[in-house]
Amino acid sequence: MLLAALVACSDGGGGPYLEFLGGGFVFNYRLAEAEYGFVVKRLRALPEGSIIEARMENPAGGEPFVLREPAAWDRLEYVFHSPAVQGVKAGRDYRVELRLIDGADGRVLATTTTTFRSDVDQSVLPERPPVVGPGYQPARGVH
Repeated sequence: MLLAALVACSDGGGGPYLEFLGGGFVFNYRLAEAEYGFVVKRLRALPEGSIIEARMENPAGGEPFVLREPAAWDRLEYVFHSPAVQGVKAGRDYRVELRLIDGADGRVLATTTTTFRSDVDQSVLPERPPVVGPGYQPARGVH
């Protein structure tokens, strides 16, 4: 189960810009991969030229994954997905920081954090994909 609070970015005036709608971990047994992601909703107009940046904790350790999306006047939602991850542990919180950045000078206009949690360890996945191709042919050496 995922634990994700609806937390919003705020600049101190006019209310929050963005709100987390939800997210979590996806374990794809067929590809032997795990990833995580989330969706944020725009609550009010974002400054022209701004950038939405997500810093997602890497379950394997090391530097966080940094993903960026340019803000667009006609977009209401933004979706962020990590690359394939390793080392996901059940019951552990993984931190995500969301920033709204001024595209002209790089100044952080607003920021917020939340966490995502998995109910299962990544050990539920096979070491390599059990099938290949669109017809689900068994992978070589896997029976």
